[in-house]
Amino acid sequence: MKNTNNTAPLSFLEKIGYGAGDMASQFYMGFFNIFLLYYYVDVWGISPTGVATMFLVTKVIDAISDPTMGIISDRTETKWGKYRPFLLWVVIPYAALGYLLFLGPDLSQSGKLIFAYISYSLIMLGYTAINVPYSALLAVIHPLSEERTKATQYRFVLASVGTILVGATAKPLVDSLGGGDEVLGFRLTILIFAVLTILLFFFTFFTTKERIRPKKHESSIKEDLNVLRKNISWIILAICSILIVVGLVARISSTAFFTKYNMELGAEKVLWWMDSTTLIITFGFVGQLFGALITPSLLKIVDKRRLMIASNLLFASSILATYFVPTHQFVGTLLLYSLGIFAFGIIITLLFAMYTDCAEYGEWMSGHNSAGLTVSASMFALKFGSAVGSAIPGYILGWYGFVKNQVQTEEALTGIGTMWNFVPALFFLAAALLMVFYKLDGNTMQKVERELLERRGEIV
Repeated sequence: MKNTNNTAPLSFLEKIGYGAGDMASQFYMGFFNIFLLYYYVDVWGISPTGVATMFLVTKVIDAISDPTMGIISDRTETKWGKYRPFLLWVVIPYAALGYLLFLGPDLSQSGKLIFAYISYSLIMLGYTAINVPYSALLAVIHPLSEERTKATQYRFVLASVGTILVGATAKPLVDSLGGGDEVLGFRLTILIFAVLTILLFFFTFFTTKERIRPKKHESSIKEDLNVLRKNISWIILAICSILIVVGLVARISSTAFFTKYNMELGAEKVLWWMDSTTLIITFGFVGQLFGALITPSLLKIVDKRRLMIASNLLFASSILATYFVPTHQFVGTLLLYSLGIFAFGIIITLLFAMYTDCAEYGEWMSGHNSAGLTVSASMFALKFGSAVGSAIPGYILGWYGFVKNQVQTEEALTGIGTMWNFVPALFFLAAALLMVFYKLDGNTMQKVERELLERRGEIV
């Protein structure tokens, strides 16, 4: 096989450029996953069950918008390609909608809930419009799985850097900029992240290219959906994604509650500008960074499926082990929390590399490139998992009688402990079990890549 312009390795700048897009995403989604439930319930004062229901109900919109965006992007034809243009077109509205989410107007309880429904639905639409094309871009950035895996590694290394920055700076920024007014603090903090998000997505647009230019999309939507339905490995991976993200978001969105009420950690600075809660969150995302960095080395030893199974089992084990650590043991809690997020760094790096494998396998089966639809359906799985993962703690808080900013009853503390130390582990165990049935191994993907290159005329 001879290198052509399309099969030559990706440059360092392009890998950094592609990764910058997910750093931008984490400035918003990482912020939301960590703080949005806390903001709605403990800062803005919406009832936990009201917020939990809102997270779930709004997923009806995503069930329509995600595949619709995939279908639109698959059929887009511009001089910049199919997927890159959306990074340029959507980023400014997307950034503005993130600011709207934390505007925090002084409304009645019902007014706040209505505002939350509208603003959360809009930001999720914005996220769909920019992140479905961004994720689909990986499938056409290079024809070789090995190069796409490298791009995926850079993506999640930089995503981890983004979450580290969010974890390390968000709460201190809220405290500093708000001057005791947390609503104002959140509003000004998200404004900073909005500007950074715009700059990073622009950088991604200008430093990447679409090497694979599929022929004009001629298959019908029904045919595309039928190919997706027959792609059993994609179905398994999508269900696993839901389970994984439910477990992750349930864990991290519970952290601020567990550290504040169960561990009774205050706002005193323990390392530089960071209080204890910020330190735990930050160390966790440092663990995620190392997980993303080590993934390529691990893939030289074990295949993607086995590594995915092992990483899910490691995350589940770290959560269950935390259950037995006394709440006053700060270091033990920090280390076990970080170990779990380290495992997630491996999981998320593998997940998107495996999604593009599924997209290629679908093209190999059907003769049509539907990366946008494949990725958008996958994105719906991830967002649905995020919604359920945020909703579960909300329902648990309501069930156990949580009252914001009060000394909690033993029952409420038990509920917070359960939602942080036990419930998330169940989802990672289920994901590990399901991955046993995933079928796209290395030999299969080598055959798929070789035949697709032959069809595209890129083997000389």
